Amino acid sequence: MFKIVKKRSLNPTVSEMSIEAPLIAKKAKPGQFIILRAKEDSERIPLTIAGTDAAAGTVDIIYQIVGAGTMQLNSLNQGDSLHDFVGPLGKPTEIEGLKNVCVVGGGVGCAIALPVARALHEAGAKVTGIVGFRNKDLVILEDEFRACCDELILMTDDGSYGDKGVVTAPLEKCIQDGANFDEVITIGPLIMMKFVVSVTKKYNVKTVVSMNPIMIDGTGMCGGCRLTVGGKTMFACVDGPDFDGFEVDFDEAMHRGTMYRDFEAHAREAECNLLKKEVE
Repeated sequence: MFKIVKKRSLNPTVSEMSIEAPLIAKKAKPGQFIILRAKEDSERIPLTIAGTDAAAGTVDIIYQIVGAGTMQLNSLNQGDSLHDFVGPLGKPTEIEGLKNVCVVGGGVGCAIALPVARALHEAGAKVTGIVGFRNKDLVILEDEFRACCDELILMTDDGSYGDKGVVTAPLEKCIQDGANFDEVITIGPLIMMKFVVSVTKKYNVKTVVSMNPIMIDGTGMCGGCRLTVGGKTMFACVDGPDFDGFEVDFDEAMHRGTMYRDFEAHAREAECNLLKKEVE
């Protein structure tokens, strides 16, 4: 069992937990992920590792409360334990040799972008962070990004905080102004990453995207996380989660991501009803 040693709310729909998992904490690197089950009968949830503390033996996860699985996870509190917590899985983000990088995060994807930005900063790279949210209430990890970015540009769709607009606008301006990035690393909703790539491709700036499709076993056997990359079938769990953004078929990935929408809605409704009964 994996004890929850800390839990905090980052915004109304996003929470952070620190999990006691010393072996994973010792080996995990930025960009890798874990698969957990909150309870014995819970679904498997893949979550990118948001941070580690090898000395304390803890692994940080950040999740958005959107479905039955994350609702079950969020029903647990400090002192409770997760039933399963497996990792580290996937390939680490490649940062060696990078000197000038732009890290672009969107929404809860910023939780994945943060450890990458930290690792780049610790390796001596210049880090430009561009993070975007729908509004001020949904902003997360601002202080943490400021601590590891040489420059941080914060965007909100409605202009309620930071600058108004989407992340592609300041990204293109930076490139046009001669930022000369070695690489852009982007993590967030598929549609956001697709448009980030559409900008960087115009200027031939290498772009890495982090893919988080439907996933079950995390070992490449189930085939649920398959993607088309460069015309070939690849699996996010073992070949990624990082891929060359120029080669990812985003339209196919977005279509596959909607396949279980109705099922997820029913599962969420059932979990909501169950939690209401427990409260009563």
